[in-house]
Amino acid sequence: MVFLTSIESIIPIIVLIILGYFLQVRGWFDDSFGGNLSKLIMNVAMPVSIFVSVLKYLTLDKLISLSGGMIYTFGVCILGYIFAFAAVKIFNVRPGRRGTMINTFVNANTIFIGLPLNIALFGDEALPYFLIYYITNTASTWTLGVYLMTTDSKSGKSKQVAKFNWKKLFPAPLVGFLVALVFLILRISVPSFATNTLTYIGNIVTPLSLLYIGIVLAKAGLKTIRFDTDTIVTLVGRFILAPATMYFILKFAASGMETKEFNTFVVQSAAPALAVLPILANQGDGDVEFSTNVVTLSTILFIIVVPIVVTLLG
Repeated sequence: MVFLTSIESIIPIIVLIILGYFLQVRGWFDDSFGGNLSKLIMNVAMPVSIFVSVLKYLTLDKLISLSGGMIYTFGVCILGYIFAFAAVKIFNVRPGRRGTMINTFVNANTIFIGLPLNIALFGDEALPYFLIYYITNTASTWTLGVYLMTTDSKSGKSKQVAKFNWKKLFPAPLVGFLVALVFLILRISVPSFATNTLTYIGNIVTPLSLLYIGIVLAKAGLKTIRFDTDTIVTLVGRFILAPATMYFILKFAASGMETKEFNTFVVQSAAPALAVLPILANQGDGDVEFSTNVVTLSTILFIIVVPIVVTLLG
């Protein structure tokens, strides 16, 4: 019964992804449409949605109480890196693929998949818990994660490390969150007409994000999908090891945690691989084909994984 309920919860998600895939295949969208849609979501709709949701669902007292959750998310993140480095050694992963494998073990696609998925499953009330995971994931991705990707060359000789860009640590969605915190702490009120306008803009995040996933899958091409040992190990790390680690850490170390916070952290830890991995692999002269394959497969498989995870959570 729970399994059927969880499937019903993600049917709208699946339908919108399929719609995006179908329209892209049929040629409704130009090649530049996906990139432009990504910019609209990331730089406009997403920060606005987070700004409005923080002011709607967070109070200063609740914010302080939620900060403790970051201890667990960072703890699981550190354990993920340990497991990933061990897997690279045990399975003798060749240069060019190591950065992708490690990043996939630890860092998830929280924006284009994690956020709309979380809203669809748990509602806007769970957004504050998502933001805690998002901050951890962002910090991990654009510090150690990007370093590992840009120094992992197929030749085994690392290219010059890409100049670190501090702006990457403050993407537009995180800026939206920080601005909302300022309004929250200083108790600045937002006029109702402004709130209504921002709410309309923020509401486009979930449907457009899901259409974007379908467009990405269509461009990647399902015929290019392949399984090999490195890919299987990477997917096991993302969909089994990561959520299992999160589950057991929270189960035994955070027994008093609210159910929605617990479920949000576990579901986010089972989200697919980062969509930017192929771009980062290209910067470091890594195995771009492997990165693309991992991103495509993990994005497709999450449709199967999510009902299983939600069912196990009960």
